[in-house]
Amino acid sequence: MMKILFLSAGNSVHTIKWVNALEERGHDISLVYNKGHEPVKERLNDNIKCYCLKYSGNAGYYLNAGQLKKFVKEIRPDVINAHYASGYGTLARVSKIGPVLLSVWGSDVYDFPYESKIKNRIFKKNINYAAMLASTSECMAKQMRKVMGTPQLDISITPFGVDLRLFDPDIYKKSKSVQNIIIGNIKSLEPIYGIDKLLYAVDILLKRLNNVGGGDINIKLKIYGTGSQKEELQKLATSLNLNEVVCFEGRIANTEVPKALAEMDIFCVTSRKESFGVAVVEAMAMGLPVVATNAEGFREVMEDGKTGVIIDEYDAEQIADALERLVSDETLRQNYGENGRRRAVELYDWNKNVDTMEAVYETMKKAVEDVRV
Repeated sequence: MMKILFLSAGNSVHTIKWVNALEERGHDISLVYNKGHEPVKERLNDNIKCYCLKYSGNAGYYLNAGQLKKFVKEIRPDVINAHYASGYGTLARVSKIGPVLLSVWGSDVYDFPYESKIKNRIFKKNINYAAMLASTSECMAKQMRKVMGTPQLDISITPFGVDLRLFDPDIYKKSKSVQNIIIGNIKSLEPIYGIDKLLYAVDILLKRLNNVGGGDINIKLKIYGTGSQKEELQKLATSLNLNEVVCFEGRIANTEVPKALAEMDIFCVTSRKESFGVAVVEAMAMGLPVVATNAEGFREVMEDGKTGVIIDEYDAEQIADALERLVSDETLRQNYGENGRRRAVELYDWNKNVDTMEAVYETMKKAVEDVRV
């Protein structure tokens, strides 16, 4: 059993998933976060101790340094794991707590260092301050090495997989119709996720099916999520005459995702950028064939031509090509789905991922003990 201090946004589903899993393994978990990042208590295991720092916003990553230092002295953790190299990585460094394991998430590596020279320097300082580094994907680790200019930078890979007990297609066994095909997407309705491209692709797909006598196939597109583009995307669907085809289902709780996926025949993600394709992993775990754009995170988690189709170019016509192949070939959908399930079991079993994180913590704990000796 380890005493672990998690320095991370408590309102993040990723944070909640990590701390709950580690607490269930018997570890003593303290979750520390800035004001404004409070977790929904009902989603946290009862034994997790929460510490809310006084200040919010970007200033909080500096102004909360003294209070964080006091919490660390009070908690006396075996391991400190700060999540997100920009914000909480800065707070950990400014507080001079440590040693720290710093976990990177995505935009903190892909976007933050390029926003200004000052942010680039902050990022590098935070990375250099950390005693150990972790990333959920190989492609994100590669990006971190690129930003740092250090090809040999040691980074532990700690995948963010799925609970295969919940994401199990056998739980939701149901007969699927060859004539009724549901294409699905579960993403925030934000520009980076390219839902507009998906709408254009489905419009193209329907016109092609009508032209080749496939109009008897009933296509539905279910889009789960909400965001700043919701109204814009609804208007686009109307302008494309897709109101009878597209269903905007709204935000969905993670506990409801397996059931939603079970209703789908094809999962399609059209992101412009992804550091780790957890949505794709969830779909594969549910035995779905996947159509995905050529983002790094998608390329890492799926296999083109085996678990689905990766589009070479960010183009609605090519997305429609891939969808048309899968819509018209039930056997191909089944084969890709079965391959995806096997890949998810092999590489992204959440229990094994937590084992990996625990091993990283053990290494960190030993390093801390050696320093103290």
